[in-house]
Amino acid sequence: MKNYGFTLRQLQYVVAVAEMMNFRRAAERCNVSQPSLSAQVSEMESSLGVALFERDRRGVLVTAAGQELVSRARRVLVAADDLVEAANRFIDPLAGTLRIGVIPTIGPYLLPLVVPALRKAYPRLMIVWIEDKTDALVRAISHGEMDAALLALEANMGDLEHQTIAVDPFVLAAPRGRKLGRGSSPVTKNQLRGERILLLDEGHCFRDQALEYCSGSNFEELGFRATSLPTLVQMVSSGAGITLLPGIAVATESNRSQLSIRQFSRPVPFRTIVLGWRRRSSLSDVLGKIAETLRVTLESERRGKKGTIA
Repeated sequence: MKNYGFTLRQLQYVVAVAEMMNFRRAAERCNVSQPSLSAQVSEMESSLGVALFERDRRGVLVTAAGQELVSRARRVLVAADDLVEAANRFIDPLAGTLRIGVIPTIGPYLLPLVVPALRKAYPRLMIVWIEDKTDALVRAISHGEMDAALLALEANMGDLEHQTIAVDPFVLAAPRGRKLGRGSSPVTKNQLRGERILLLDEGHCFRDQALEYCSGSNFEELGFRATSLPTLVQMVSSGAGITLLPGIAVATESNRSQLSIRQFSRPVPFRTIVLGWRRRSSLSDVLGKIAETLRVTLESERRGKKGTIA
């Protein structure tokens, strides 16, 4: 049997130093003394025969070898977490804690609908919801810091496995009394030509999806970029311009703002809401069941209220 010469605990210390770029802060994060952590990192470096870090008075630098080996260390720790999680799931697959992310243009509108259903379906399961942008959530899942996330399939999801929850069509939101705010017939893409359009800030995948639909329409994007859909809607209500909204946000945002909502003509722009998780995750079966519960809950909501989720 091969003796590796290092432990999982030492791998955790190495990853902590690489992420904190400081031995003292890494020790605080790992709840150990700095001398103990430093000794363990040095022991691992000796075992591997390469220096992972360069240390001086100014701080810590990760060496070229360290960059590669720390990345591999993260994957080993993720696999170790999966091993422990798989064992726990054999005892009770639908108990414990799940960490599920959600992007800001989905969370406020979807969670109030689905959280009660999940609590009822899985009473022994605690779900911790974390809101962040797509890139951060995908990275957290890949690093094993999160179990899954509600995302838009059209965004860059990397290599995540996923299951579709709902199709979410986009609608046009315009100030009441504005030309595009009048009428009930579907709006064509050509009607956006020359319009002043408000969009979310960089990093929001919904911004990219809206831009993709509007491309070729010769529209004018206003300099103001909102950090959230409520802010975007308030700017539209004030008469600053028009915008696109995801269908799931319409009921909430139109109730608290002076908006005119119109459908788009075919082909209607949309996004696909999915639950995504790491491939080969020990939680795949559990997450698949949760995804199905989410899908059924939203389908029931749509039928009951005839909402805008397809």
